[in-house]
Amino acid sequence: MPATTMLLENHLERKAREVIAHALGLEEPVEPLLRPTTDPKFGDYQLNAAMALAKILRRSPREIAATISEAITAVPEIASAEVAGPGFVNLRLDERWLGEVLSKDLGDPRLGVPTVEKSETIAVDFSGPNIAKQMHVGHLRSTILGDAIVRLLRFVGHRVIGDNHLGDWGTQFGLLIVGMRRWGSEEALAERPIVELERVYKLASAKAKEDESFADDARAELVKLQAGDPENTALWQTFVAHTREKLEEVYALLGVRFDEWLGESAYHPMLAGVVDELLEKGIAREDQGSICVWFREHDSAPEELRVSESPLIVRKQDGAFLYSTTDIATILFRRDEWAADRAIYVVDARQGTHFSQVFAVARLLGVTMELEHVGFGMVLGDDGKALKTRDGVPVTLVSLLDEAIGRARQRIDEEREKGALRVAAEDIDEVARVLGVGSVKYADLHQNRMSNYQFDFDRMISFKGNAMPYLNYAYARIRSIFDKGGLDYAKSAGSIRLEEPEEKALGRRLARFGDIVVRAATTSQPHLLCEHLYELAREFSTFLNQCRVLDGGAARESRLALAGLTGRQLERGLELLGISVVERM
Repeated sequence: MPATTMLLENHLERKAREVIAHALGLEEPVEPLLRPTTDPKFGDYQLNAAMALAKILRRSPREIAATISEAITAVPEIASAEVAGPGFVNLRLDERWLGEVLSKDLGDPRLGVPTVEKSETIAVDFSGPNIAKQMHVGHLRSTILGDAIVRLLRFVGHRVIGDNHLGDWGTQFGLLIVGMRRWGSEEALAERPIVELERVYKLASAKAKEDESFADDARAELVKLQAGDPENTALWQTFVAHTREKLEEVYALLGVRFDEWLGESAYHPMLAGVVDELLEKGIAREDQGSICVWFREHDSAPEELRVSESPLIVRKQDGAFLYSTTDIATILFRRDEWAADRAIYVVDARQGTHFSQVFAVARLLGVTMELEHVGFGMVLGDDGKALKTRDGVPVTLVSLLDEAIGRARQRIDEEREKGALRVAAEDIDEVARVLGVGSVKYADLHQNRMSNYQFDFDRMISFKGNAMPYLNYAYARIRSIFDKGGLDYAKSAGSIRLEEPEEKALGRRLARFGDIVVRAATTSQPHLLCEHLYELAREFSTFLNQCRVLDGGAARESRLALAGLTGRQLERGLELLGISVVERM
C-alpha cells in the first residue's frame, strides 16, 4: 500500500470504522474508539468499540471483539489483532507498511504533518506586560505558552495574529506624570528607563495614599491625558517608547515575536460606545451609579454566572472604565477589523471568572467568534509559593534568564572537563545562551499548563532526564553520525525497514509525530509535544546503543534514514515550541 501524508490515528480510525461496520453488518458506521496502548507489549493501538456495541447488538463484548479482530487483520496496515480483557482488541501495526510511511515522511518538509482542511483566522493574546514596569516571572508562562501556541497553530495551517495586549493605559499614568515632574531624573530615564519609572511610580503611589491633594493632582493629570493633552501625551509616549525598547530586548532573547502590539490605549476611544451599546440593548443597567451587567437577568447567560451575585462592572461611579470594558472592545475590534474566527487568551488561570463574564457579554452582543481562555498555573519557588527574591519581590525575567545562561555555561564547562561534551571555546557563549534560554522554556512547556510547577535550575539544565539539554544532546549525536560518515544530513533519505526490536520501537514513536503536533495545536497543550520529543530521544538512545549505524552493513541505509528522521522531528518539534538547538556539542 503506498504511503500518503496523513494523521496515523485518523487513518486507522477510518479503516477500523469501515471494517467494524462491514464485519458486524451495521447500517451506520460506529466510532471504533481507537486509543494508543499504555504498554507496548500489548501492541500499538487498542479498539474499545466492542463494549459499547454489546448492548446494541445483544452479544457479549468478547464475541463482538473476536469478530472485529478476525476481520481487521485483512487490512494491510495491521499485522495482528488480539482480543484482550473484557472485549478490547489490541492491534499491532505492520512494520513494512510503517516503514513506507516513515520513508515518505523523511522526504517531506512537513514530516508527514498535514495542514487543516479549513484554515481559520485566530487571534492569540499573550504576554501583555505593563508599561513602565519590568517583566517578571509572572509573565514567563503567558509569553512562552502563547508563542508555542502561535507556532503550532500556524504550522497546521491557520492564519494566526499574535497580539501583545500591553497594559499601557490607566490610573498609573496619572501617578507617573505627576511623579516624574516631582522626582524624576531625565538622565536616569535615559540610562535605566524602567528602573527609573518603577522608582518614581512607587514614590508617587505611596504619596497618593497619604496625601489626598497629590492623589487629586494625579487624577487630574490622567483626565488631561485621556482628553489628549499634548504635554501629558508626549510624556506618556516617552514612557511607552522606553518600556517597549526594553521589552524588545527580552523578547529577542526569548526568540518571541508579535504581529501586533495593541495595548489598552488602542481601545480607549471605543469604550464609551461599548457602554452605550450595552445600555441600549438592555444588556447593562445603572446600579448605584455604576453601569453593570447582571447575568441573572439574562436567560441565555451561562448558568454558573446566572446564579452568581457578582455583576460585571463596565463603568464605575466616577465614569472610569475597567479592564472588562477594554476586553469587550478588544473582542469587537478583533471581530470587525481582523475578521477573526477565534480568539485565544493565554492568561493566568486565576482570571477564569473574569473571562467567563467577558465572553458571556460578548455573546449577548451577538459575537459568534469562538472565544477561549487558555489558563495556566503558577511558577513556584522552593517554599511552594510564587517565585520571588529574598526581598519578597517577583523575580525579573531578565535576571532569571541571565542566571539560566550562567548556569548553562557552568554545566557546559563541567561536561567539557569530563570529556562528555565537545564544544569549542569560541562557541561556549552561544551554546550557553541556547541551552540556558531553551532550558527555561522547555521546563515550563513540558508541564501540563494547568499545573503549578516548582522552578529548579538543576533539573532544567541537565543532560539527563526530561530536560532541553538532553534533547539537544540527542540531536547533536545524530548530526555527529552524519559528520563522521562524511554525509550530508540535510539530504539524508532512504528506505526504512523496521527489523530489530529497537528499530521497531523507534519507528512506532516516529509515526505518532503528526498526531501529536495536531493534538497539541488543537488543544493548546504544548506539553504533549514535549512528551513525544522526550520519549523519542529515549527511544533513539536505546536504538543507538543496540544498533550499529554507519557500519550497519545491509541495514546502514535504513538506520541512517531512521536517525535522520529522528533528528528532523527533534529539531522541528523544538522549533514549534520556540526552542533553538545547537548542532554540535
